[in-house]
Amino acid sequence: MTGRMANTLILFAHPALEKSRVNRALANGVASMEGITFHDLYEEYPDFHIDVEKEKSLLLDHQRIVLQHPFYWYSTPAIMKEWFDVVLQYGWAYGKGGDALVGKSVKSVLTTGGSEKAYCAQGHNQYTVEEFLRPIEQTARLCGMHYEQPLIFYGALHLSDSELDAAVDHYRETLQTD
Repeated sequence: MTGRMANTLILFAHPALEKSRVNRALANGVASMEGITFHDLYEEYPDFHIDVEKEKSLLLDHQRIVLQHPFYWYSTPAIMKEWFDVVLQYGWAYGKGGDALVGKSVKSVLTTGGSEKAYCAQGHNQYTVEEFLRPIEQTARLCGMHYEQPLIFYGALHLSDSELDAAVDHYRETLQTD
């Protein structure tokens, strides 16, 4: 890299964006930033027929990949799982000859309905969000990518307007400085 902000691809997945105050605000806050390619998977592929070659090209054109989504059932929304399954192919992303993504970075940016207290050994969910994200972290490592510390916005359903504004600012700052 030449000292400028790395080109970042935001893979965005929210199956009910019209109902999401927080993810919509976060997306709107970063989509037009310099160096950002914002890619809404549900908008692009409402039928789940992912254009693998297009997605590979997007990955090759960017140094950093951000996975932005609500935390659904301790994982990603369905289209993001489908994206992993069909795009990250053996011999291209991992395995023998699969070095296309080596050296790139991956960062999860997600929202939860529950509070941070709910995500710990003593909490309602018994595990941290980071523990639930281990499959994504390991997928990144398998592909030779650097897995960055996730950015988690807890309690999204209960954020005040000022807390939401602060979250958007924090997301923007994270994309500019990490």
